[in-house]
Amino acid sequence: MKKQLALATAALMALSLAACGSTATASSTAESTSTAASSEAASTDSTAADDGDVLQQAAASAARAAAPKSPIAALEGLLLEAGADLRITGYDLKKAIYTNMEADIPEPGSVLVGARLFCEMLRRMPDGVVTVEAENGTVTVRCGRSSFNLVGMSAEDYPDLPSVEAENGVSLPQNLLKKMINECSFAVSTNESRPVYMGTLFEIAHNELTMVSVDGYRLALRREPVEGYGDDCSFIVPGTALSDLERLCGDSDERVKMSVGSKHISFTVGSTVILSRRLEGDFLNYKKAIPESFRITVKTARTDLLDVVERVSLIVDSKNNAPLRLTFRKDAIDFVCTTPLGKAADSCPCEGDGGDLEIGFNDHYLSDALKAAPADAVS
Repeated sequence: MKKQLALATAALMALSLAACGSTATASSTAESTSTAASSEAASTDSTAADDGDVLQQAAASAARAAAPKSPIAALEGLLLEAGADLRITGYDLKKAIYTNMEADIPEPGSVLVGARLFCEMLRRMPDGVVTVEAENGTVTVRCGRSSFNLVGMSAEDYPDLPSVEAENGVSLPQNLLKKMINECSFAVSTNESRPVYMGTLFEIAHNELTMVSVDGYRLALRREPVEGYGDDCSFIVPGTALSDLERLCGDSDERVKMSVGSKHISFTVGSTVILSRRLEGDFLNYKKAIPESFRITVKTARTDLLDVVERVSLIVDSKNNAPLRLTFRKDAIDFVCTTPLGKAADSCPCEGDGGDLEIGFNDHYLSDALKAAPADAVS
């Protein structure tokens, strides 16, 4: 039997779910009003496990937007709403994630539960029917022989989510967006004194999406053609929202819809939506920061260069930090690093002549860029 969710909200209720063959039915006593949301029953145990994961993953995704600690207790919870389908929502006033699941719902209703505990219970519960009952401020969660009684909260305490009146937008495949985020996220700043750089710049122009991240020491840029509507625009998406979006995107060609409003932006991935506030401020003029031409150019295999960087970096740690000294010679890049732990030297073959140019690099910055680079060769 697969894991299902039955959601009931009434002053006094008794709700039961039973599985028979390959179909599930929900019923409640005649003396109470209840709401039941249940998915279609699985025909095999393997399908049951997969569908059980869907409920757990939906709650876990929404919980990423729930506040870990907040003076507003409702923000630490998940809102479960049973209407035309089951919606699970997490919201911390800056970012919201909600997901919808198909369900058999006799009557609508809603309840607010603690996000952390609810997700942990779903993760540990056996496959079967999960029943959530609310009575006099107590939320009871049952599955098989397992039962939990929690202090519930009224759904009326939950703040309304902002609406996104889309003025512009684009769509692109999940696997492509996931790759673009991965190749730019390493350069997102974590310095709270410059919050505008704690996000990634999105520029939409002529059916092309450009993503730019910068932290004051490094810059990452990625471009791809997209299908868009509306006028050309630019906006900054918080790095935390992009991190959640990257987790949601799979390796399929199913498209992600991006809707851009005046203050918020939403990403729709299948049945899940991420809603985030846009970061405000002046972003770096990256076009002026990137040179149009270079006096010296050499080419080498990305994996070979990364291997040398990681070997030489073995003598670098948090207490013994020193730059990697790279000397670009004819057909070779020589590495030298000296710290109180010792000295390391290595060399990487390349194409071209660097004219003995010497540059010092932070080992983490260099390795992060090489790991994110999508090409087999770098210049």
